[in-house]
Amino acid sequence: MSSQAATATIDHHHDHTTSTGIPNKKLLMWAFLASDCMFFGSLISTHLIYRLHPPPGNPSPRDVFDIPLTSFSTFILLMSSLMMALAVNAIQKGNLRSMRFSLLTTIFFGSIFLGGQVYEFTNFVHEKHLTITNSILGTTFYTLTGTHGTHVAIGVLWLIMMYVRSFKPADTAAHPLWFFRNVLHVAVMLGLVLSAMFSVLALVHTLQAGGSLGAFASHNLPLVAAFVVALVAAVALAKPQGPVHFGEANAIDVESMGLYWHFVDIVWIVIFTAVYLLEYL
Repeated sequence: MSSQAATATIDHHHDHTTSTGIPNKKLLMWAFLASDCMFFGSLISTHLIYRLHPPPGNPSPRDVFDIPLTSFSTFILLMSSLMMALAVNAIQKGNLRSMRFSLLTTIFFGSIFLGGQVYEFTNFVHEKHLTITNSILGTTFYTLTGTHGTHVAIGVLWLIMMYVRSFKPADTAAHPLWFFRNVLHVAVMLGLVLSAMFSVLALVHTLQAGGSLGAFASHNLPLVAAFVVALVAAVALAKPQGPVHFGEANAIDVESMGLYWHFVDIVWIVIFTAVYLLEYL
């Protein structure tokens, strides 16, 4: 009965205490995304203009881009958007455990996308000799995709902080060290994401060079050890210490984060089409 009563009193879509009927947090996020649309619009337009009038000696994008890899990264980012939607739906129903799982999966997918972008940039620089300074294609490409990658990285950090926030105890007086525990939890999650991402990248480079799993382990033992330690610590810190403060009333916070993540995904679809696929039409 109490759960049904709480559901009846919380309106996730309209806030009658504001003049617009839209929660202030959501309105602020929409305003930020509107400004970000203009920012990305200018970057995409710049790339398209120089694409139509490339300076002499500009490398051909077809000789540089790796469409299968970028298509895989695009698919992963789209799946992360689905998991973000499931996280919003879960917290609106008060299902905290399902929300945490969906947030973790979104973090995982977002990290895969970032790892793919790091690998792509490294390959373009060292194998294709495309840098941000040696051609106008490199300048517009790295500026545009790098800015988007920064947005994804900020989103992953925000997701981690929201996930850790869901463990804040309801009675903070009974847990005086909860803040330091949460800070440690965020640091551990960041360490886990970074160590996992760079471990996978090191493994890919080792296999491409003709090495074996044994060679990867011997040359990257500290990195693998850091990943294992971070994984064990993350699992240990993910055990709630009694009732938590986070609940259905915080759905607007997850919704606002979801708006940002969906926006980042939509922008990437535009970038993937305008920057990559357009070269093959």
